[in-house]
Amino acid sequence: MTVATTRRPRWVYGTGEEPDARFSLANERTFLAWVRTALALLAGGVALEALDLPVEPRLRMAAAVLLVALGTAAPLLAWLGWARAERAIRRGEPLPPPTGFAVLVAGVLLA
Repeated sequence: MTVATTRRPRWVYGTGEEPDARFSLANERTFLAWVRTALALLAGGVALEALDLPVEPRLRMAAAVLLVALGTAAPLLAWLGWARAERAIRRGEPLPPPTGFAVLVAGVLLA
């Protein structure tokens, strides 16, 4: 059994050649940074609603829901970005443009 058949997801690891580990580890660190950002957004949304801040309640709730929604979407965006970059690294192609940045920036600004 080869490494490509035992590692998941196969649509990522089943393509191209095994890259230098430094590139895969850097890609993984980027993924983990996105996950930390997601946790911070979730915590911020929960804290915003849990604390009794002197803010219009409907606006506070809307901002909290938006932050929680962003915190929920960020890991999915991170995983898709990781997979796209890993496939490009394995194929020796240029890295794809980042995705999800605009969603996060717009959402945080709106909140």
